[in-house]
This record gives sequence, structure tokens and C-alpha cells, in this order.
Amino acid sequence: MSFVKITEQSSLYNDLEKKSVHQLLVDINNEDKKVPLAVEKAIPAIERLVEQIVPRMQQGGRIFYIGAGTSGRLGVLDASEIPPTFGMPNTLVIGVIAGGEQALRNPVENAEDDTEMGWKDLQAYDINEKDTLVGIAASGTTPYVVGALRQARKNGILTASISSNPNAPIAQEAEIAIEMIVGPEFVTGSSRMKSGTGQKLILNMITTVTMIKLNRVKGNRMVNMQLSNAKLVDRGTRMIVEELGLEYEHAKRLLLMHGSVKRAIEGYSVTNES
Repeated sequence: MSFVKITEQSSLYNDLEKKSVHQLLVDINNEDKKVPLAVEKAIPAIERLVEQIVPRMQQGGRIFYIGAGTSGRLGVLDASEIPPTFGMPNTLVIGVIAGGEQALRNPVENAEDDTEMGWKDLQAYDINEKDTLVGIAASGTTPYVVGALRQARKNGILTASISSNPNAPIAQEAEIAIEMIVGPEFVTGSSRMKSGTGQKLILNMITTVTMIKLNRVKGNRMVNMQLSNAKLVDRGTRMIVEELGLEYEHAKRLLLMHGSVKRAIEGYSVTNES
């Protein structure tokens, strides 16, 4: 199969500057509706990946996301949300972006074109065979990501790719290729749009399902979330009220004493069983 870069094909819409605000919004929304359907088709590949990630993390492995530009930023974003949402250390899901932290806000010239730098950046974390590397690139051609995946696979690390083009170079380097084909972007080549939205959905799926399987969720509740603000303390308190049938203030005292919903419920149960 020949490689076709759908992400660079011309938009299905023309004369955008002549359209009304309403029509532009409707057209963008119509394109966005295609994204969940494209992600749905990728579920079998996502499932294969998560099924392999979970046992690795149970043995001390980590998830690394690597990308450039929007793809890199989305990986860093998903990684940064794991500690507050699931109460996990920030060393277990790690986002690596071409150009480093500066690239989170400003483009770093030529950073994504270095085939060797991605693997060098990963070595700073002592990446090893227990870990998983997910390369993210809408085009599927980013040298920084391609090179990192190639070296990771040579070193026995589980590799996966997320791209918006079929049969892309990063898919050739990965053991598990997640291909989310959303079609041409509304603004030609602007992969921050549908491709970025689809990447975010897939990253949500990977880490959320992994954390559920690692027992970081009880029922449908984030029982290990960090209590970093009043809203989250209130949410946690209400979880305990619902679970144990306690008065609100009693539940809040337990929560603040134990530091998480899960530990508060376990601590209360142990105390009342003894």
C-alpha cells in the first residue's frame, strides 16, 4: 500500500473568508462530527495497546508520549492530568516534546526534523523494556518521532503510534499502529483541528482505561484524585457521604485526615470493623 498524506489534502470547503461566522461554525462542527467515528474504527488497536500496557505498569513500567508541535503538546497535557485525576506520581506517564518545555508555548525551529534527538531525550529518563512508547504525529512522518520509535523498538520497548494517515512511516516503526483517519482538515493542513481532537480522545482512552485497570477508580469515581482545591475536596467529601452514609462534616474530616477518598473509606472501614 502506498503512503497517502490525507492530512495535507485540500479542504472540502472553499472561499472560507466569504462565509458568515455562523456558516463557518456549522461547517467546522460538521467536520468535527467525523472524529469520534474515526476513533471508533481504531478501538481494536487501542485495545491491543492497553492490554499490553497494564501488565507492564503493574511491574513498574511507564508510559511515554513523544511528539512535536500540537501532537507533542497533547501528549504532555494528557500526562500532566494523571497525577491530579488519579493520584499517581508524575513519573509514571511522561510527555516528551521536540524542543523541550519551550516548545509547549512557542515553536522551536527545526526541532522536529532531528531523527536522533527523540531517542536522546528519552534516554534522559532511563527508558527501558518495561516501558511503553507512544509516538504521536498527525502526518505520521515527523523525524523526531520516527527515530525515537525505531530506537525504542530495537531496545525491546513496546511501541505504538497515533497518526491520521494510513500506512505512515511511524506506523511502520511501531508494533501497534493506531490509525485515526479523519480526512482533510477544515483549513487545509491544519492538523491541530480534527487530528488534534482525535489524538486527545485516544490519549484519554489509553490512560483512563489503564488507570481503571490499575484500580485507581472505584465504581465510577476518581477516588484517588489529589485534593488540590475546594471543589475537589467537596467532590471527595460527597463521595464519602454517598459511600458510607456519614454526615458531610464527618466525611470531610475523614477525607482531609487520610488525603484521598479511597484511604478515607478504607480507614473508616478498618476502624469500624475492629
